[in-house]
Amino acid sequence: MGGELLPPGEAGPDDVVLAWEGAEVVAVRLPQLAESLDHILSALERREGRPLAELDRKAKQEIVRTLEARGAFAVRHGVETVAGALGVSRFTIYNYLNREKGR
Repeated sequence: MGGELLPPGEAGPDDVVLAWEGAEVVAVRLPQLAESLDHILSALERREGRPLAELDRKAKQEIVRTLEARGAFAVRHGVETVAGALGVSRFTIYNYLNREKGR
């Protein structure tokens, strides 16, 4: 995901400080979630070997399942971002998500 390790004393309010046996040992600074979604989409595109918009419907549904499992739709504008990458409408993404919940 591209996190950065920092000394605990340099942690900001959005960083995660990890402790071991009661002592703070390291802080983790995570990238902005929207940036992470772009990285995930790029990785999926590399895995598929072509633009995600060129995939067939079944492959796009599998991509949506993968992204949902990774929390992509909890990100602000996540549905819009994924819809753009897949070359479908937001409505289509919601249909894919609802279809999964119905199983």
